[in-house]
Amino acid sequence: MTDRIFPEYNMYILRMKTGDLNMKQTTEGAIIGMLMNRDEAALQEIQTAYGKLCYKLANDILNNREDSEECVNDMLLKVWKTIPPNHPDSLLAYVITIIRNTAVNRYLALKTQKRGGKQFETAWEELETTLESDENLNDTVDLHELTHQIEVFLDTLTPQTRKVFLRRYYMSESIAEVSEACGMSESAVKISLMRTREKLKAYLRKEGLL
Repeated sequence: MTDRIFPEYNMYILRMKTGDLNMKQTTEGAIIGMLMNRDEAALQEIQTAYGKLCYKLANDILNNREDSEECVNDMLLKVWKTIPPNHPDSLLAYVITIIRNTAVNRYLALKTQKRGGKQFETAWEELETTLESDENLNDTVDLHELTHQIEVFLDTLTPQTRKVFLRRYYMSESIAEVSEACGMSESAVKISLMRTREKLKAYLRKEGLL
């Protein structure tokens, strides 16, 4: 069930909360303008600007070079097909949302074949326990409401704590990667994640969602 929550997370908010995923708005605006004018050179601009980031995100989930590269290609195709008519406020947010959803969908398909990234699976197993309930959440909870409440909860965290949580559970980064990105020891990252999961579970119970 958890894989159905975070793909809906507002990536524009994520961009602000993780801090270091930035690109000049003038550059983004120029690329979006190229897409709106059906200029195929925009795809190369996206590849240059975001290709490494998108590949890393896909590979953190899939742990497979060929599958990750295909996800990047699929992302470029979807961007081309959806802009226009879409006109995103943040191209970076739009691109990351597409690549993550594409990689998660591929992961779920590969999981039936006993393939896929162990790192992604481990991260989601950690979070799955937080969302455990005595009842079937799929039958009793509006997932849009659950997503909204998680966003509200994230707003109660300090910027650093929020960044750690999102990097681990949205970006699917390893503990070591989160540690390096956030300037914390691996032990401190694990403690931060544990405490945030506990707070999230208490918050969702208070809201009647668990």
